[in-house]
Amino acid sequence: MHPYRRPPSIISSRTPRTFNSSRTSRASRPTKTTQSIGSRISSTPLQPRSASRPGTNSINRQRPATGTSRIGGSQNIVCALTESRGVSATIGLCFVNLSTGECVLSEICDSQQYVRTLHKLHVYDPTEILVPSTAFTPIKSKLVSIVEDNIPSAKIIQVPRKYYNEQTGHSYIQTLTLKEDAEAIKVAISAKFYAMSTVAAVLKFVEINHGISFALNSLRIKYEASEAGSMLIDSSTVYNLELIQNVQNPQNTDSLFGLLNNTLTPMGARLLRSNILQPLTDLDTLNARLDALEELTRSEEMFFALRSSLKSFLDMDRLLTALITIPVKATLQLSEQAINNVIILKQALMSVNPVFEALTGTRSKLLFAIRNLCRPEVISVVQAMINEAINEDVVWAKSPLEIRNQRCHAIKSGVNGLLDVARQTYKEVTEDVLQLVQELTEEYNFPLELRFENGRGYYLRLSALDLEDKALPGVFVNIVDRKKMVEFTTLELVKRNAKINDSLTEVMLMSDKTVQSLIEEVRKEFGPLYKVAEGIAMLDMIVSFCQLCTIQDYVRPEFTNTLGIKSGRHPLREKFHKTRYVPNDVYASTESRFQIITGCNMSGKSTYIRSIALTQVIAQIGSFVPAVYASFPIIYQLFARVSMDDGIEANASTFALEMRETAFILHNVGPGSMIIMDELGRGTSTRDGLAIALSVCEAMIKSKAFVWFATHFRDLALILGEQTGVVNLHMQVEVSQQQQVTMLYKVADGAAEEEHYGLALAKLVDLPLDVLERATVVSEALAKNIKDRKKKSKAYIVSRRRKVVLALKETLVQAHEGKMDNNTLRSFLAQLQDEFVTQMDKLINENKTDENGQEAIDYDNQDGVEIASNENEAGSPTDAEGLEVV
Repeated sequence: MHPYRRPPSIISSRTPRTFNSSRTSRASRPTKTTQSIGSRISSTPLQPRSASRPGTNSINRQRPATGTSRIGGSQNIVCALTESRGVSATIGLCFVNLSTGECVLSEICDSQQYVRTLHKLHVYDPTEILVPSTAFTPIKSKLVSIVEDNIPSAKIIQVPRKYYNEQTGHSYIQTLTLKEDAEAIKVAISAKFYAMSTVAAVLKFVEINHGISFALNSLRIKYEASEAGSMLIDSSTVYNLELIQNVQNPQNTDSLFGLLNNTLTPMGARLLRSNILQPLTDLDTLNARLDALEELTRSEEMFFALRSSLKSFLDMDRLLTALITIPVKATLQLSEQAINNVIILKQALMSVNPVFEALTGTRSKLLFAIRNLCRPEVISVVQAMINEAINEDVVWAKSPLEIRNQRCHAIKSGVNGLLDVARQTYKEVTEDVLQLVQELTEEYNFPLELRFENGRGYYLRLSALDLEDKALPGVFVNIVDRKKMVEFTTLELVKRNAKINDSLTEVMLMSDKTVQSLIEEVRKEFGPLYKVAEGIAMLDMIVSFCQLCTIQDYVRPEFTNTLGIKSGRHPLREKFHKTRYVPNDVYASTESRFQIITGCNMSGKSTYIRSIALTQVIAQIGSFVPAVYASFPIIYQLFARVSMDDGIEANASTFALEMRETAFILHNVGPGSMIIMDELGRGTSTRDGLAIALSVCEAMIKSKAFVWFATHFRDLALILGEQTGVVNLHMQVEVSQQQQVTMLYKVADGAAEEEHYGLALAKLVDLPLDVLERATVVSEALAKNIKDRKKKSKAYIVSRRRKVVLALKETLVQAHEGKMDNNTLRSFLAQLQDEFVTQMDKLINENKTDENGQEAIDYDNQDGVEIASNENEAGSPTDAEGLEVV
């Protein structure tokens, strides 16, 4: 085969999406992964994403991408996946980032909706997804259909099944992984057949279709388990909560990522995005980040020193990737880029020591570990290698002429004798050009200016004022009028440009051998440099958090079994909206885990529940939160079913999608989940909507998840209000005597009261006074009768007493786990006992005897038994167990 001819594609010709049209396909052309890091990278526009969750094929609402590849620079990520046969789905995944030189493996035991697989795909946002050809024949598999529906921005590509080979995957791992990571990777991938098969397929595809291979022992390879210590957030929740992009305007920074992103390096921005999409669930890691952040907020000098040192940091991930990739076809351009990359690496290593110095005296474990990664002895080995071959005064240049001269004189004199001769020739030809310009200036008496561009080489320029409407002599050709300037050249200058290019090519070819030898030596030390890049990314993210927390007055969260927020604020509304945000308190525990929020339109229900979910995400990525005090449980799954449009027509048109998304949540919710739901069922009739909302609420109550349910159905709060674990809240509204409604945006206990808005409206249309008075009396009597009947209900009485007992149990458990001293605890328990007795006496006295003489239920003989029985049926501890805590 000709050395510069493209090898045949491995893509099967039977597939509907193939590389048969390889001249036009983006993915079939070799990717310029070795492009110089100093060059500007153009960002591609975001592609809209489908909003459908698994099983929502019939509805395709376009959404922005949840994980955009332009964050931290455009990225080219290739993914291969395969699936086991049988009922229990085991999915093998391998992602290769051609831009940052990372290879991530995963093997997931997934559900029939492929929830975790889709989550992983959304996090890494691949541009190409490789699938075995057998997944399309004889019929398309369910996995492929779901991936096509939910990842529309990626190109699905069929490859022959034979390339999914476990032994080939192990061979790739053994030859490409970093030596210091080899043992850990071997342990992690043992018995991971499907993950190893995808490694073989994706690396083979990259080598043949992208024309890229990786140097030996130079690739960062990681294995991520399906339960990799992170919260699961599906794509619809990412969209609804605006975690990465603003819904109305994807280019706007009004999103959680835009709020938190004060990073100074592309590595930090990419790490921040990844953490927002998969927040941590490991408590030790979270506390380590919070300790580091707390130290930075208290040390102003260290904070500003770090901000200053990070500003000059280059994208080391991309730089190291450019140095480990080996293109199939060698060209002069790649030789020039190799020299550029070595010079940029030299400059990047100079930026590490200021970070090391800025972290002097740090006490937190995380910052101390980052400082150790940046020790001078870690990078001094590579710096010594570079300084042996590269001139010490060479730095990255920006102008085209400086870059050319830099490439030419980067290698030290005496390293290669033939190179020194070629450089001397280049120098002489360049001096000939300068001499020619001087001769032309003297001969024609023009103040000629010598300019240089990469495409044109050297050319001449003259001000139009100096020309004074005179015609240029015939020796000047290729004349271009640039308004105030005139550009031109001469035939002799064109010839000398050609000689310069020939001599420069000779210099590049002579330099390339030395540069490639240097790169091969430097690659052996890339392991510590990768760690430096990871440490800088983490440091940049923590410093970014510190910037925001200091400006916006955030507080460090605690992690307990209870969600409690004092004066919590909506992080996005507070930062990006001019109006002052009204803070609210939040409290949720096992006995108050399901909270129903009622209130009129525009009263702030949606904003309130969104602020809770956003604050939880912020806490679990290791940042301070917008509140006076905050305590959070560790959440493992986050679901958001919120309305993005308050129009009736919009809600009616998306009712089917709403039901499918609700079904998705019910299939995947568990005790460690958090759910926020807004206006479920309002897209259909009131009766059907209430029935659907009621049944969904009952299922969520049984799931033991933390739920905030905003609704207009007042009956829902009345029906469920006395169930165990249910709390009614409402958004306060002030109605003046002139019937003007003022939104207070403040949450309060209890369901929204019936304010007789119809009677208030009737007064404005001048109905007769006696009619209004009679209507008021009837309305109040009806409301009183309904309330009295409810109070006399046996189920209502038992339910109220049960809630009082369970609240006592929860308080005792918290007191037992608290840190009160003996005297304080004794006083607290005495006060608690008095309050409990008072509450129970009040409930008994309210229901002693009704009008027919019916005796109330005896609490000691009957109610206590019923409580224990009902709670045991639900799988909860008995009341006696609760009282035994103290």
